[in-house]
Amino acid sequence: MSKLQGKVAVVTGASKGIGAGIARALAREGAAVVVNYVQSRAGADAVVEVITTEGGRAVAVQADVTDAEQAQALIAAAVAQFGRLDVLVNNSGVYEFAALEEITEAHYRRLFDVNVLGVLQASRAAARHLGEGGSIVNISSAITHVHTPTAAVYAGTKGALNAISGVLANELAPRRIRVNVVSPGYVVTEGTHTAGIVGSEMETGLVAQTPLGRAGRPDDIAEVVAFLASDEARWLTGENITASGGIR
Repeated sequence: MSKLQGKVAVVTGASKGIGAGIARALAREGAAVVVNYVQSRAGADAVVEVITTEGGRAVAVQADVTDAEQAQALIAAAVAQFGRLDVLVNNSGVYEFAALEEITEAHYRRLFDVNVLGVLQASRAAARHLGEGGSIVNISSAITHVHTPTAAVYAGTKGALNAISGVLANELAPRRIRVNVVSPGYVVTEGTHTAGIVGSEMETGLVAQTPLGRAGRPDDIAEVVAFLASDEARWLTGENITASGGIR
């Protein structure tokens, strides 16, 4: 039997990249999946189509999780559509790099609003519906210990996310809800293409630092998330798994 059979999952920021890979992986393991998006309805619909073509169940739901009401509406839509909630994957995130002298208040607030506040809003809304055996998986980044120049604000958001995840793991443990983190290394996505990283000297350097000798793919991260979301990881909470091909 598939490891998530009968479960219902919400994946934020799932219209492309790592989020889309996670949504597909959870569906392959039997979960009904809510594919959340903010702007790209076409991207979310494409993910849903792939899932349903493969025999899974999925719907696309628009919501900006930085807004409390929209975060609550997202979770309510999952419960209304599928009758329950078992898994929340907080994948929504933005990354922008800026040298110290280029950091602005707008840059800081945009990254912290999405990468930190959004996680808190979605988790708060989901916790009301998650029962015993429920799982929250937060997507962080290996950048918190790689310490890449010009990434001060982005790395700060992910460091905050790691700390929040540890707190929530303890806070929700009495209800037998698990909270874990996956920290990807360099992964080829639409975002890294748009940022000009793919094919650049930066990419060459990142791959050279990766012991397993290649860039990551969304499915490399998605399979780890599917494990943490499942009962196979029932004795894991408060953990941070670095899925980076060995880069430290």
